[in-house]
Amino acid sequence: MNHRNKNNHLGRKCGHRKSLLSNMASSLIKKKRIFTTLAKAKALRKYIEPIITKSKIKTIHSKRNIFSYLRDKTAVSELFNKNIFEKVRERPGGYTRIIKTGFRFGDQAPFSLIELVDFNEIYTSKKRVKSVRRSRKKIDKKMNNDKN
Repeated sequence: MNHRNKNNHLGRKCGHRKSLLSNMASSLIKKKRIFTTLAKAKALRKYIEPIITKSKIKTIHSKRNIFSYLRDKTAVSELFNKNIFEKVRERPGGYTRIIKTGFRFGDQAPFSLIELVDFNEIYTSKKRVKSVRRSRKKIDKKMNNDKN
C-alpha cells in the first residue's frame, strides 16, 4: 500500500534527492527549460512551484529562505531580478509546463521537457484577436434598402 507516501523518492536517499532537485531547480531557473525523465520532471514541479511563489515577496527573509532550497547565488539573484521574472509575478500559479518528448535511447525511460510557461515564445507571441459581434439589424436594413 502507498498510504501517506506523497513524494517520489526517485530511487535515491534523502540527501542525494535534495541535492538533485536543488540542482535541477537552479538549472531550470537559469536556462528556462531542461530535458529530463518524466518522474524527475514531476518531482521538480512540486519542488519549484512553491519556490517561485515565495519569490514574489521581495524581502531578505524570502531570499535567504529560497537560497536554503536552491544553494545557488546566481539562480536566486536571477529569480529576484526585476526585468526577467516580471511576467511570472503576475501569474497566480502554474509556472511550469511538462511536455512528453518520447523515450530515452539507452534505457527507454519516458523523457520529457520541463519549462517555465512565460518564457516560451511560441505560445506567448500569438496575440489573440478579439471577435467582433455584429448585430443582424444592420444587415437586414441593408438588404431591405437593396430590394427597394
